[in-house]
Amino acid sequence: MTPLVIRAGAQTDVGRVREHNEDNFVVEDRLFAVADGMGGHAAGEVASAIAVDIVGDVVENDPIRPDDLKNALSDAHERILGSVDDHPERRGMGTTMTGVAVVSAFGSDHWAVFNVGDSRVYRVVDGRLHQVTVDHSEIQELLSAGLITEAEARVHPGRNVITRSLGMSYPMEPDLWVFPPAEEEIFLICSDGLTNEVSESDIAVILEAEDDPQAAADRLVHEARLGGGRDNITVIVVHSRSDADDDERHDTAPRLGAAGPEGEDR
Repeated sequence: MTPLVIRAGAQTDVGRVREHNEDNFVVEDRLFAVADGMGGHAAGEVASAIAVDIVGDVVENDPIRPDDLKNALSDAHERILGSVDDHPERRGMGTTMTGVAVVSAFGSDHWAVFNVGDSRVYRVVDGRLHQVTVDHSEIQELLSAGLITEAEARVHPGRNVITRSLGMSYPMEPDLWVFPPAEEEIFLICSDGLTNEVSESDIAVILEAEDDPQAAADRLVHEARLGGGRDNITVIVVHSRSDADDDERHDTAPRLGAAGPEGEDR
């Protein structure tokens, strides 16, 4: 397998409005994920902590397979539901979960991007930022159906309503994309505390300007606080480099299809 040289930086902040931070994250050698908890009264923090603990344990598998990620998300979902059964005061708690991992697929290292909820993964290749994940939210459904515009979405009263999360009682189905590494690329994994406060164009500028992933993560969180900091903010920035020859890579990157759109290049 072609080795990947990976550098990562992460930062989380309670923001300027909330009393406590319900976000959690995990940074491992081959796995990077963010969970944005919900439920209040520390229940959201409990749900997101369960999610990152279980998904983080996937790195014990060598190699990681795509199904390992799906199974871990399912286990986290069931564990959160079980916690609610044991502690009825936590009813209504849940969490988003999104991230990237190096997995073994098609005989070589590939990236796997996974998502449940409206936290996001972005990818920068050749200086172009695009959103890999698709939000599981009422707003995204309205946008996809062409019923509202982007401008209307930013002020819609239901913009914070998500349609999937770990801990919702109905069956949980994660999205999963698997694709080969580019020669050089950047991933941004973040909670909506970032994207609700900082535009994608400004995010792209910061990721391009900062060569150190930790400096980029710190700056993004700082900009989200300046923008209002109305929610918890969590950011992971991953820089990856592959020395594979061009003929060793084949393009199976996510495209429009059943698994969801790759997103609009910016």
